[in-house]
Amino acid sequence: MSGPALAPLRDRRFRWYFASRAVDLLGDIMGGVALAFAVLEVSDSPSALGFVLAAHSVPLVAFLLIGGVLADRFGRTLIIQLSNLTAAVTALAIAALVLTGHAEIWQLAALTAVNGVAAAANQPALAGLLPQLAPKGALQQANALNGLLRNTALVLAPAAAGALVVGVGPGWAIAINGATYLLSAALLLPIKLPAPPQRGKGDSIVADLRTGWTFFRRTTWLWVIVLAFSALNALSSGGFQTLGPAHAKGSEIGVHGWALILSSGAVGLVLTSIVFLRVPLRRPLLWGMLGCAVYAGQMIALGSTTELWILMTAAFVAGAGIEIFGLGWELAMQEHVPADMLSRVYSYDMLGSFVAIPVGQLAFGPLGAAFGVQQMILVAGLAYCAISLLSLVSRSVRSMTRAEAPVTESTTDAPVS
Repeated sequence: MSGPALAPLRDRRFRWYFASRAVDLLGDIMGGVALAFAVLEVSDSPSALGFVLAAHSVPLVAFLLIGGVLADRFGRTLIIQLSNLTAAVTALAIAALVLTGHAEIWQLAALTAVNGVAAAANQPALAGLLPQLAPKGALQQANALNGLLRNTALVLAPAAAGALVVGVGPGWAIAINGATYLLSAALLLPIKLPAPPQRGKGDSIVADLRTGWTFFRRTTWLWVIVLAFSALNALSSGGFQTLGPAHAKGSEIGVHGWALILSSGAVGLVLTSIVFLRVPLRRPLLWGMLGCAVYAGQMIALGSTTELWILMTAAFVAGAGIEIFGLGWELAMQEHVPADMLSRVYSYDMLGSFVAIPVGQLAFGPLGAAFGVQQMILVAGLAYCAISLLSLVSRSVRSMTRAEAPVTESTTDAPVS
């Protein structure tokens, strides 16, 4: 593979960014797997694990908006580096507690909460940094390469984490994650970007948040998709991620079959990333939301049959569909949101999209018990498909095309749609 597909990697700054993301993704995914087993070594209670995981997700959601403002104000590479250093300290502290046998649940939850605050700054900054580094005319390829990296890590990192946990224990795996945070921050040092625009005395954090919110609510395609994903993520997290494993374990699918289903989805993600290194995506949100409707197929299949080959095929197609949405969404945001407020707008997107995930996780367990696990997976899939297609009623969603050049800065009379 060569030519335009790999054009971003010929840019020195993008190569440093790509290397940093590779290290960060592998370490972060491995660390998440290892942390779960570390918690279960301290307490075999699922409630304890849920408590520690919630300790990360709650501050992540709570501080996302502030994280977006900080990234736009002080520079995205700086915020990423500071958040990585903070995450490294928490990971190494957790590793030390686990390795010395002194870990307690409240300690793990407290340190994980600090990591969640760091992630709240890191995620909007990362989202806003990539378009600053993508070579001119290669934004789609840069996003596709980023997606390929992420999807490959999702395939490789859990297996590596499992081998480390079994071989040397979760404490050492978490320590390695701490080291990857430090290396990831160091790899960003060679990247030099222009300083963020100077702000006046009246430009407070509250004013920055208000500016981002004004753009968000006035931009129809933006709030329509975020509103849709408030429901879609709740349905996916509850119907597929929560009820899916329970259904698999209690049926002829089994744990091994469930692993094959997840692997099939990952292959769909990876191959689609490769395809879009070369194939242009002209209508990012139209094809993206059609991809989401396709993603619902794996829940509809899981709610209708236990034939493994059907479920694996549906998962493969679902992986392809959701990867198309992911690429389309990044292109829409990066080309149609002013660069100087991109991290702030991403933070509103993430807040709206993430906020209902715990609702789905908590609600679908009782619903499955009351109405049947497989039946509720089917309902979730049908609702997911319907909401995805309903979003296309909005003309601003279905008619959006690629911009010839990204919006570089915001203005008070910037057109929205």
